[in-house]
Amino acid sequence: MNDMQKIVLDYIQKEYIEDDTEVELDTPLISGGIVDSFSMVSLKRFLETKYQIQIPDEAASPEAFDNVNSICRLVEEYIQKKG
Repeated sequence: MNDMQKIVLDYIQKEYIEDDTEVELDTPLISGGIVDSFSMVSLKRFLETKYQIQIPDEAASPEAFDNVNSICRLVEEYIQKKG
């Protein structure tokens, strides 16, 4: 697990998990009911602030935010575009 994956996973567990649910890098977040659309917006805002990027709303799809791995791929894409 790299640093970004750990940061995203820790944020999700701290903000959205209320019980002993185990979340892995490929756990379905949106399709699994862990993250809803409101939570997705707050997660997007957290990532934009943390990594000093702008993720366009059209790129912040449920598919892109459905697991930690896909979230990290999206963030890495916009870090590269910024760079």
